[in-house]
Amino acid sequence: MAHQADEQNPTIYLKDYRAPDFLIQSAELVFTLGEEGTQVQSTLQVARNSHTDADTALVLNAESMEVTAVAINGQALANTEWKHSDDQLVIQTSETAFLLSCTNLIHPETNTSLNGLYRSRTMFCSQCEPHGFRRITPYLDRPDVLSKFQVKVIANKDKYPVLLSNGNPMQRGELDNNRHFVEWQDPILKPAYLFALVAGDLEVVEDNFTTMSGREVLLQIFVEAKDLDKVDHAMLSLKQAMKWDEDTYGREYDLDIFMIVAVDDFNMGAMENKGLNIFNTSAVLANPKITTDARFQWIQAVVGHEYFHNWSGNRVTCRDWFQLSLKEGFTVFRDSHFSADLNSEAVKRIEDVRTLRAYQFAEDAGPLAHPVQPPSYQEINNFYTLTVYEKGAEIVRMQANLLGPEKFRQATDLYFDRFDGQAVAIEDFVGCISEVSGLNMDQFMNWYKQAGTPVVEATDSYNSDTQEYRLQLGQSCPPTPESSIKEPFVIPVKLGLIGSAGELAFQLEGDSNPVVEKVLSFNKTEQEFVFSGVSEKPTPSLLRGFSAPVKLRFHYSEEQLVHLIRTDTDGFNRWDASQQLAELAIDGSGSSDTLVSSYREILGQSGLDPAVAAMMVTLPSMEALSDSKQNLDVGALYDARTSVREEVADQLESLFRAVYLENQSNQDYQPSASQIGRRALKNVALAYWVTAGSAEALEACKHQYETADNMTDCASALSTLVNAKSNQVQALAENSLRDFYQRWKDEALVVNQWLSIQATSGAKGGLNRVLALMEHEAFDIKNPNKVRSLVGGFCGLNPENFHNIDGSGYKFLADKIIQIDALNPQTASRLVTPLTRWKNYDSERQALMRNELERIAQGELSSDVRELVGKSLL
Repeated sequence: MAHQADEQNPTIYLKDYRAPDFLIQSAELVFTLGEEGTQVQSTLQVARNSHTDADTALVLNAESMEVTAVAINGQALANTEWKHSDDQLVIQTSETAFLLSCTNLIHPETNTSLNGLYRSRTMFCSQCEPHGFRRITPYLDRPDVLSKFQVKVIANKDKYPVLLSNGNPMQRGELDNNRHFVEWQDPILKPAYLFALVAGDLEVVEDNFTTMSGREVLLQIFVEAKDLDKVDHAMLSLKQAMKWDEDTYGREYDLDIFMIVAVDDFNMGAMENKGLNIFNTSAVLANPKITTDARFQWIQAVVGHEYFHNWSGNRVTCRDWFQLSLKEGFTVFRDSHFSADLNSEAVKRIEDVRTLRAYQFAEDAGPLAHPVQPPSYQEINNFYTLTVYEKGAEIVRMQANLLGPEKFRQATDLYFDRFDGQAVAIEDFVGCISEVSGLNMDQFMNWYKQAGTPVVEATDSYNSDTQEYRLQLGQSCPPTPESSIKEPFVIPVKLGLIGSAGELAFQLEGDSNPVVEKVLSFNKTEQEFVFSGVSEKPTPSLLRGFSAPVKLRFHYSEEQLVHLIRTDTDGFNRWDASQQLAELAIDGSGSSDTLVSSYREILGQSGLDPAVAAMMVTLPSMEALSDSKQNLDVGALYDARTSVREEVADQLESLFRAVYLENQSNQDYQPSASQIGRRALKNVALAYWVTAGSAEALEACKHQYETADNMTDCASALSTLVNAKSNQVQALAENSLRDFYQRWKDEALVVNQWLSIQATSGAKGGLNRVLALMEHEAFDIKNPNKVRSLVGGFCGLNPENFHNIDGSGYKFLADKIIQIDALNPQTASRLVTPLTRWKNYDSERQALMRNELERIAQGELSSDVRELVGKSLL
């Protein structure tokens, strides 16, 4: 019932944090895995915390289980001495330190939530962050309770020959009834959310890594036998991440073994459990035949991300879940830096900001906006958001830029060394930044404590007589649910001044030497910066490298944007200028001829990175174009964007043809930055060329689909065919889709691409295609990957069809949210997002979307979905 969900999930406030009443110093667990129930026996060394009164009861989290026995120091407790109800096990004892033993029964085989211990087809798997461990055995399931774990796993040796848990294997042996066991011991203190268990019929690929101190670490990746040929890239990425973390942060791995397991049914991308990372198959399995360039790079980043958590999250962990960005924002920053170092810095920065602007800015502008360190929550699962992760990473990036590489390394060394083995808060991390740099970070904390995306308004003036340039900056931040009043942020604005022939030297008032680039510390509501020695009127290159996560408002003329595209030395700002120029053409305030001319120049620049060129001639996405718009008519915006795209394709048809042919290659496939860039540019050119409509282009696309030796080219050609408009192309597309499925139906990850390509196609009739695919043998509503590919792809990445004015897309999404919520609340809650933004659209769509939110709210919902829907309707 609605009121029951609210009672069971009261609002939790950061201000109410208090240390736990009890500590668990060690945990010994014995799992007897069964097909119809699993028995868990736990022996916990418990100590009453120093602040806890002797009459305070021990209250353990204990959800979705049957507790059958409880004992203290080997003596069974009477039924009157313990009570299991309301998802808690309450034990009356006056002991200060004692050994607590519990026996309980759980049912992984019926656990469709994929939270706690569950079955993924033929294997057992766990997921404990944030609150999954309380579904496994009674425990103090909070991140500030750190324990040493010893785990014994017992199972049928034929069905489950591989038995894994955290740490190092200590003992293994045979038991009666064709069973066997393995005992694991983790010598490192950890919270329960980092616990892991896997049991299944798996194969292993092994390698070794020698740490900087000379220790040998065994690396193991466990997969199903059919996937043994898909782990080389993940293994290479792991070794690269281990080396990079040593070189960049001085952090060495601390156990003798590091394991990764690939699991097909998983709510997230991967999980950093200490020494035993569990990965969604989509984030670990790869080879050129089934994996696109983008997926290769994503796998590299995810493997790096989860490995980097070994220090930023595991060795130093969160005091409470309000500090989630302490580990996630910091680690996203680290994995982004890792990817940039191994590939292209400009490309990585563009990709990150593109995601931030299209999705996190929208989150900040909607009813679910929340600070990076939220003051309260009802369901913590709902705070695994772009704000906590991506915006959190941008906040760390600003601190790194304020300190510079050397001092930032000193600050992170201090942080890791001082807090090793502890559960800490965001303030502890920022305190290390302040201590090393000498900066007062009090005002900077507004980035963590205030929601919303700041808006920076910029104007300028130039005096040719005095060669003085003035830049006026003003900042504001719209109201968000937690506060309508915002204090000024500390905004680092990286600046260059571009003259007719390139960068100009300038000197900020108060500085002693001229420079060509400067980071301005903008920390007031309004602030003016005066520069001398500027030899001509410049075009400002503002917010270089996207130096702060803000919306910049500077009224560049088309001429200025073209000049930045042509002349700026900052790769990010050149791309950003191309996006602004395209947006002017799409909204009608600019000229499509100017855009075409600029694209012609970009494609003709021989020294430009092909990957950057591909991004520069790609129009802004519908999500990016929708940012900050109110009363949005999706259909009109889609038509305007399509019209500009078709005009660009028509006018530059011969150039796109030439670019496509020039970037062909007969080299063996490698997911290297240089090859990825050439393929990206080639496939962008092919899509434009096909849009222009020539028979030669269509034949080239068909030929590429049929002969491609890698999934990037194959899937790109298929997507181009599926999104083309003519009836002739659509018939070819349908044939290609059937052929693609027959070729790859045994590869689940490729089938997910097949579902996604169709779900995101802008061709008319999108909902009918999706409904038909939901009945297809390839779809399984219990599998999060397939739900994300089909339902998420259609509702989140197909605005033309999802926002059909008849409201059918909204009704479809509401139906799926209700259906999936009964199976897997976390997956269902992640589908709610498109409906939460109902206030951005025209009045007719607003009414239709709100009606569906109200219909969802009428049902019996999980706390995950109920919180999001309730907040969206306010």
